[in-house]
Amino acid sequence: MKLNTLSKISDKKKRRIGMGHGSGRGKTAGRGTKGQNARGKVPLYFEGGAVPLIKRLPFRRGKGRNKVFKKKPIGINVKALNLFPKNSTVDVASLIKRGIVYKEDALLYGVKILGDGELSVALKVALPCSKGAQKKIEKAHGECVNDPSNTKT
Repeated sequence: MKLNTLSKISDKKKRRIGMGHGSGRGKTAGRGTKGQNARGKVPLYFEGGAVPLIKRLPFRRGKGRNKVFKKKPIGINVKALNLFPKNSTVDVASLIKRGIVYKEDALLYGVKILGDGELSVALKVALPCSKGAQKKIEKAHGECVNDPSNTKT
């Protein structure tokens, strides 16, 4: 047997701490002498007896604290409305029927018409519209009936 023909050993053995002077990790086992860290476990969030960070931060009070939970309506651009025939009414039910929005999402969040793209068909839109969308709908000889109660069916 020669040293250069031995197979390589890839994993090292686990270091056995506190196994006497000969191990190189005897007595204090690499923890130093005395003190909190030498004696027991200290949680990561412990700050030496000071008031913890989480208790130093202010409470989230006031009007805007629940913005994360507010539901915004689904935005549909004016260019998507070119699928409808002339003089038809655009509402949540017709958008669902044509497959422009999913039923569950439309009923949960509502729908709003936004002004990106061009409209070439005269339509009666019975949904909330942005100002830009309203101008484009009226430019195409349609009308925009901004009825907030029609956001959900």
